[in-house]
Amino acid sequence: MPNTKVETVNSTADRIKLVIAVLAIIAGVVGYSMLDGQPTLVRVGTFVAGVIVAAIIVWFSETGRRTVGFSKDSYNEVKRVVWPVRKETTRMTGIVFAFVAAMALLLWVVDKLLEWIIYGVLLGWK
Repeated sequence: MPNTKVETVNSTADRIKLVIAVLAIIAGVVGYSMLDGQPTLVRVGTFVAGVIVAAIIVWFSETGRRTVGFSKDSYNEVKRVVWPVRKETTRMTGIVFAFVAAMALLLWVVDKLLEWIIYGVLLGWK
């Protein structure tokens, strides 16, 4: 069995914060739906406000702090990546397209061969 590290929300306070954040998003969606006759800017503003309130609530939870830490670590990791140059990228893209075309041709040939064997030889249909 692989050793997977699954982090869950352990404290009751964090669970309550996450539930309140979900309720804030739901309130934004409901507000958007209830303000049907209002201008689009007001309706979208209501939804965005719900999302912002939810984000602020999650920000102050342990889960939010872990997410921010993960995002910072991910950003630092992306900065260390050695990205390929344009020529290498173009060459690899061409190789992928050629492989896809070859596989498509192979699958088409196998399909036609099976079609001929099943319908032409075994069943005698034309």
